[in-house]
Amino acid sequence: MLLEMEHITITAGQKNILKNFFLNIKEKELVALVGASGSGKSILAHSIIGITPESVICSGVIKYKGNILTEEIKSKLLGNEIVLIPQNTSYLDPLMKVGMQVAKGKKDKKHLQKVKELFQKYNMEHSVINQYPFMLSGGMTRRVFICSALMETPKLVIADEPTPGLHKEMAQKVVSHFREIADMGAGVLMITHDLELAISTADKIIVLYNGEIMEVTKAENFKSEHTLYHYYTKALWKAMPKNGFQNITIYRTNEKGCPFAQYCKKSKKQCITDEIPYFKKEESIIKCLFAGGEKQCY
Repeated sequence: MLLEMEHITITAGQKNILKNFFLNIKEKELVALVGASGSGKSILAHSIIGITPESVICSGVIKYKGNILTEEIKSKLLGNEIVLIPQNTSYLDPLMKVGMQVAKGKKDKKHLQKVKELFQKYNMEHSVINQYPFMLSGGMTRRVFICSALMETPKLVIADEPTPGLHKEMAQKVVSHFREIADMGAGVLMITHDLELAISTADKIIVLYNGEIMEVTKAENFKSEHTLYHYYTKALWKAMPKNGFQNITIYRTNEKGCPFAQYCKKSKKQCITDEIPYFKKEESIIKCLFAGGEKQCY
């Protein structure tokens, strides 16, 4: 297993941002973490590579290739074997040309040639190499981040909201690049609020709601409501344009139990008052007492 996360809880002050989070990513696998804004997705990406604010506390176990991902290991691997593709364009130096940033300041022929090849691969004119970040469109900025990540040969790529502000066609192009990176041998964690894009690209989807995993399932299971098990996941399916665009409520009132319990037509008292374990059904994992899970896990 390339990346393993177990019993991850992230808090800021008295607030739980993520609770009992778990994740497994293999080589050549693209996993999409899907959730609404504010559900804790980006803070998870930052916790993996260790760039959370001091006020944020992360507990649990993170392993990379079977070993605990310590600060020492991170310092050796970040930027080459493990890379973050951020959503915030402020990660680019506004005073340095983007080509030189992708080359990480190296001016030898080998690195400059690779920059040229990567820009060609991701359909950017040679002239973009000599442009500054403010001169780039949103789509070009995303592709520059991808090129920067591929200057080395990454084994784990974390893409944090790679498509905000992009029109549908460009967003599809950007996520197709992550599929390509996975097919080249890397494990990819794509964090997104766009369920349709995730379904079209990912192998596996983790559905997050109010900082808790509701369901982990194959992307292909979103072809039908009947192959989805948690009632929040079913509500997401119904909210997709092709399935009727039904309104979905994402406000939580109960502190314990299933965070979606008050909106679920099949919920019982214990769904609100009790801690809900995770169950496995076929290859899916569901946080639900009544979804027909066969055995308890996590």
